[in-house]
Parts: sequence; structure tokens; C-alpha cells
Amino acid sequence: MGWLLLVLQNPYPNLYMMVTVKDKSFKLFIDEQEIASRVAELGARISQDYEGKRPLFIPVLNGSFMFAADLLKNISVDCEVTFVKVASYEAMETKGQVEEILGLEKDLKDRHIVVVEDIVDTGITMTEILRNIRVFHPASVEIATMFLKPDALRRELSLKYVGKEIANKFVVGYGLDYDGYGRNLRSVYQLHESENS
Repeated sequence: MGWLLLVLQNPYPNLYMMVTVKDKSFKLFIDEQEIASRVAELGARISQDYEGKRPLFIPVLNGSFMFAADLLKNISVDCEVTFVKVASYEAMETKGQVEEILGLEKDLKDRHIVVVEDIVDTGITMTEILRNIRVFHPASVEIATMFLKPDALRRELSLKYVGKEIANKFVVGYGLDYDGYGRNLRSVYQLHESENS
């Protein structure tokens, strides 16, 4: 009786089970195939909801750049895009306050706005962004976020488009960073348990 040797190749060569970002170890949490599937679903829903409305998408930099690019590729209606930039994070902690919001230069009056965010956790940043947008009297404002941490929310928000709810654990990849690093990873990785101690 002979032995059969199977050589299994990784069908996703860019998919790593563990990564190191700066000085921390992270384990695979959500792979790029699941992300792509959820983004496509969101794009289809948003396209259906905004048929004939010519929405203005407002991605929040830096984190949403990957999600925004992929989402917009899945939008089938006429639309515009403008970007805003805010800051509320320092390393792995939310600062609890929002600094200046830059980039609200389009005429927002009577427009249908979709704010695009990588992740909503405390809701502090998003609440401030919405407050700044509503000053311009848009016709409607909705939020499209790839990830939501419901257990971390400290503000009440109406979130119509959510790619995936996740636990309140620190994650990197697909635009999410650890102290500026890790945004370029195609999948999302969660802080390894040994790093929490």
C-alpha cells in the first residue's frame, strides 16, 4: 500500500493567518473574500435605494479609502464623491474628541448624502461629521460603514448600511490601522490575545 502525498496550495496567496503590525501580532479575523461579498451586497442595496437621486458619497479619510473605492465600484447609479478628513484616534485608543473636519467643499443643500466610513465604534466621530453636514440642509443623510462595533457605541446613530457587526476588539487591515500602519492589508486582523496582557 503506497502513500499519497497531497500538496495543498494556498488558493489565496495574499491571505496570512497571522501578521505583525509595528510591535503587535494580529490573527486573521475576516478574509478578503467575505469583505468583497459584503461590499457587493451593500453596493447593490445602496444603488437600489438611490435610483434617480444622484447621491453624493462622502468617504472619511484615511480609514475608508479601501472600502470607499470598492463600494463605489459596486454603485450602479450616477453619483459624486468628495472626501473629508477628521482625526479622533491616537495609536489604539479613541481620543474621545473630534478635531477639525476638512473637505466639506461641495454644495450639500438638498443633496442625498451617503457618509462612507471604515468602522463605527464609539460613534463620536460620526456624530460630529453628521452635525457638520446637517448644517448645509441636505435632503437626506445616511451612513455606510463596513464595520460596526455595537458594544462600543456611546452615541445613538441610525446606521442603514452596515457591512458587518464585530466585537469590541482592536482590528487592523482593509483601511483600519494601528498607529498609521496596517491599512494596506487586504483582510482584517484582530489583535492576538497574548498582546492584550
